[in-house]
Amino acid sequence: MLYYLIVCRSLTYAQRTAAALERAGISAYIMRSPKSIAGEGCSHSVKIAQRHLTQALQILNRAGLSPKRVFIAQGGYYEEVAL
Repeated sequence: MLYYLIVCRSLTYAQRTAAALERAGISAYIMRSPKSIAGEGCSHSVKIAQRHLTQALQILNRAGLSPKRVFIAQGGYYEEVAL
């Protein structure tokens, strides 16, 4: 199953991102970013279904919560998506 990870700069930012998406009816799950995409330090990501990416980015833009980076994930493989 394909899904997207919206990488956030902090846990608080991930919580705000997930809350904004949930209010709009998009299921969002906060998780630790996999080491392969986290870079230095720890980061958190918000996981959403593939079909919701466009709508999610619009919602986050309106809320002033632009994502740090976005990755598409499938079977443990992550590829960064150009925004």
